[in-house]
Amino acid sequence: MAQRVAVNDAATGGASRRVSRVRVAVRLRPYMEAHDDKAEGPCVRGLGPQSLEITNWRNAMETLHYQFDVFYGEQTSQQEVFLSSVKPVLPHLLNGQNASIFAYGPTGAGKTHTMLGSSEQPGVIPRAVREVFHLVREREEESQDWEYSVGMSYLEIYNEKVLDLLSPGSQDLPIREDKDRNIFIPGLTHTPLTSFSHFHTVFLPASLNRTTASTKLNQRSSRSHAILLIKVVRSQQSPPHRQQTGKLYLVDLAGSEDNRRTGNQGLRLKESGAINLSLFTLSKVVDALNAGGGCRVPYRDSKLTRLLQDSLGGSAHSVMITNIAPEYKYYFDTFTALNFAAKSKLIVNRPFVRETVSSSVPGKRPRDEQGSVGTAEPHHKKVKGGHKEGQEGSRPSRFVCLQCPVTHCGSAYFGGNPLALSPPVSSVLDRLLALEKLMMGTPERERLNLLKTVAESRKEIQELKEKQKELESRALQVREANSIAGPQPQDPALKNSLPQLHRKQSTAARPKKQQAVVSPLLVSQELAAVKKPVLCSTVKSKQNGEALGGKENVAGDECALGRDWESRLEPAVLEKSRQHILEVLNSGSLKELKALQLIGDKKAKLIMGWREVHGSFSQVEDLKNIEGITVKRFSSFLKANVLSTIGR
Repeated sequence: MAQRVAVNDAATGGASRRVSRVRVAVRLRPYMEAHDDKAEGPCVRGLGPQSLEITNWRNAMETLHYQFDVFYGEQTSQQEVFLSSVKPVLPHLLNGQNASIFAYGPTGAGKTHTMLGSSEQPGVIPRAVREVFHLVREREEESQDWEYSVGMSYLEIYNEKVLDLLSPGSQDLPIREDKDRNIFIPGLTHTPLTSFSHFHTVFLPASLNRTTASTKLNQRSSRSHAILLIKVVRSQQSPPHRQQTGKLYLVDLAGSEDNRRTGNQGLRLKESGAINLSLFTLSKVVDALNAGGGCRVPYRDSKLTRLLQDSLGGSAHSVMITNIAPEYKYYFDTFTALNFAAKSKLIVNRPFVRETVSSSVPGKRPRDEQGSVGTAEPHHKKVKGGHKEGQEGSRPSRFVCLQCPVTHCGSAYFGGNPLALSPPVSSVLDRLLALEKLMMGTPERERLNLLKTVAESRKEIQELKEKQKELESRALQVREANSIAGPQPQDPALKNSLPQLHRKQSTAARPKKQQAVVSPLLVSQELAAVKKPVLCSTVKSKQNGEALGGKENVAGDECALGRDWESRLEPAVLEKSRQHILEVLNSGSLKELKALQLIGDKKAKLIMGWREVHGSFSQVEDLKNIEGITVKRFSSFLKANVLSTIGR
């Protein structure tokens, strides 16, 4: 079983720390005039080896300052980036710890160049793999007691699908988590490596399988996140046959994209959406880690963050290289990337040594798991009964417990010798039982208290059920008695005082609707222009003929005229109203225009502006030329204002 050994343990030489903060480096791409259409110059400038400034978009006369672990200017070479940021974390791999190097930034900022480089200027990935093989050779020359093996896996996350780049025909691979909370991918190809040249022959064809496409901002834009895993297994040849596993994650993230500038359409637009969504989830993970307080970290919201779970807030030594562009065309992308980098440098990881102790026969190594990312090493069963009878060459398992605070557990040291074999089996079992009793004391009390609470709850539920049965039997007896003796007063205990949900029926008969005809002489003098009589509201009366003091209601002008309101008005009156409206439109002040129906402050200002540009309105219909006044809105405006003019 994999054991967590503190990084400051003797196995690591005491050179590492218990916690490791994410190291953030910012690299500025050289200025390119082809990307600066307006010749505005750069918007970012370096101030020193660790600081830079960017123009404040709220005030062009101010600048915003940022401080990082290291800042690489435009003239920084690939070798300098590797030596100062990547090389210091590689020795941790040979001590059974994990490391993670990933490039972040907007599209076209140079992430792939930083990670892959070219044949003349190799990037982080080829330099890191070459350095790993160099460290392995040095360790093998120093000590013959340890044997080293190096392997690789290569995958991409394209449209939220995990694809194996070493096996192009593979389908979407699942992401799993074992009982030790290690992330792994079943079915992912794992290729053993013998040298750097062997790595080059395997990696180069696999890199061509990665999904790329051309956009307006980048001729060869990465359309997926690529993750290269280098796995180093360190096996001890002599007892107790310890085995340590270190993993190096080399991640080339796809850049965030603004589709208004990239011109993405169709499939490119879908790819861009998946990329931006995963990067947004990555930002939420960083915010949750910085917030602390035990809040939920959304690792599972994206496959990218699920695979980077060990790199951010996990157990890896992480380095983030943020690539930015100096042109104003990329200003907001650069500004966002710098803010993300500033938040990321606050994340703290807790590295530990992944170590297993083999119980197999010397010379026979445990089978290595194929195609795993972040998996624990093979688990070995503990022999509780010591040597089996008649079995030759077998040896009892040694239980590593380097972090146990109990000095009498007997699983790490015996007689002051950390490499000594275990004492007799009975003594080991006694010590393990005592340790288990000590460690399980508090959870046992909590379990008993929980069982007691559950028992009390079940008792209360049983009492409520019995009371319910009693009430149901009593109600049944009352119903039987009522059916035999006729209707009787209801038991107050069973009476429901709540009102019924359905609406009560009225005892009064529904009145008949009648229409009262009002003569035009009864209407005001201005409404005399209406040609047809107006129908008013009904007069209500009871069915039995009793008078209820009926009332008459005269309907409003707009309701009375109906949809064909213009045909119901006298032409002279209609023309007079239109002339009045036209006069207000041509010579009215802002206050007078706002006094018109359906004309607010915005429309009144638009009317006055139109008058200044085009002159007076020749007819009321010219109002349709005003922005926001459609044909339907104009019809409503004319109707409301004509009727309003008549009503005055």
